Amino acid sequence: MFLSVFDVFKIGVGPSSSHTMGPMTAANRFLDLILSDQWPRPAGAHVAALKASLHGSLAYTGIGHGTGNAVIIGLMGEAPDSIDPDRMEGIIAEVERTGRVTPPGHPSYYFQPKDDLVYDKKTPLSGHANGMRLSALDKDGRVLLTQIYYSIGGGFVVTDTELLALQKQKKQASSQKVPYPFASAKEMLAMAASSGLTIAQMKRANEEVVRSREDLDAGLDRIWDAMLSCIDRGLRQDGQLPGGLKVRRRAKSIHDKLQEEWRSNRLNPVLANDWLSVYAMAVNEENAAGGRVVTSPTNGAAGVVPATIRYYLHFHPDADQDGIRDYLLTAAAIGGIIKHNASISGAEVGCQGEVGSASAMAAAGLAAVMGGTPEQIENAAEIALEHHLGMTCDPVAGLVQVPCIERNALGAVKAVTAASLALKGDGVHFVPLDAAIETMRQTGNDMNEKYKETSLGGLAVNVVEC
Repeated sequence: MFLSVFDVFKIGVGPSSSHTMGPMTAANRFLDLILSDQWPRPAGAHVAALKASLHGSLAYTGIGHGTGNAVIIGLMGEAPDSIDPDRMEGIIAEVERTGRVTPPGHPSYYFQPKDDLVYDKKTPLSGHANGMRLSALDKDGRVLLTQIYYSIGGGFVVTDTELLALQKQKKQASSQKVPYPFASAKEMLAMAASSGLTIAQMKRANEEVVRSREDLDAGLDRIWDAMLSCIDRGLRQDGQLPGGLKVRRRAKSIHDKLQEEWRSNRLNPVLANDWLSVYAMAVNEENAAGGRVVTSPTNGAAGVVPATIRYYLHFHPDADQDGIRDYLLTAAAIGGIIKHNASISGAEVGCQGEVGSASAMAAAGLAAVMGGTPEQIENAAEIALEHHLGMTCDPVAGLVQVPCIERNALGAVKAVTAASLALKGDGVHFVPLDAAIETMRQTGNDMNEKYKETSLGGLAVNVVEC
């Protein structure tokens, strides 16, 4: 099993990897399909109009998560990793004004969002909770092409046929030829023991099958630069977050107080936790505002990994760029195992799959750069994940704000605690990481749908929206 570090960590925009980045990518793919010869185009037929329908969790929380806007922007040919967040409102306003989308390389297509973008809460699609259907029509309104896409978490998008193939592939040996094709934590530890390599070294060897060492390091540095920029911007911004809840940004004011304490040398027994929390909150406030973030492994959990790396740089004198690269490689190895054997999608398994996975990844990465053995690293990931099991995804008003922003802060704190506990042991522990991952999968399957990113239960119905 091989999932690249650049599949786990993807640069994009908020507020949601599954509900914003995924639908934008799906729209891009549909535009490519229209121009291709991969569908039976009737002779003389020309696409004149487009329609989109959102289903399941995309329909229930799509407005708060910006899903509809993401579809519009995607149908204009914009991609999550390159769109300027400051241009998005203008693009949407232009489409609403003209009733047309004008993607580069295409003719103008009729698309009036108020009529042609439907939030269908009554018709779930069978493949995944995050489903959407895109259609192309001729000038007389006849459907020429329809494609179903599923946004399966972390910005990953598959068609209905690709999803079936992916499910089948999980039951088979991986076809990717890499030197260390571990699909489970047990296999990862066995390969580390037989090779004498660290988890980061094995992950690096796998990555270097498809790219040079220089390209790999440059890509890892680019990921961290994007994470760091997101933290820094979040620490500078103030005011209310969009969406109507009137939630105020807090990262800047907390950061200002921490800097004052830092300069005064006053004793603060929870100082490390405070810095962790403010870094994570800065990222997720940026995400909630639709800013540039890195899936880690999702947007809703994007603050945990960057906060823990920044903590490493802040409090560990031996921290360096090579350490950051090893951290990211180790974290990606754990994230890949979780995604392969369970899910990172809140709409599929609840927030245990988002912040829980992020905390496990962060704990593993931190344990690695602090000198942990593969067994201690696996233990750190297990501790962090175990103590997120059962966590629901219940965003108030469908916005990635409450409880999501603070939840990232606590996920980072748990990650550091898990790494510390693991490093104080010898790697021998009672619950294997694979057992925790399987438990998360089972718990997600058993979890009521109203607790899986639909905003139909939990805090979403017990907190008065202001």
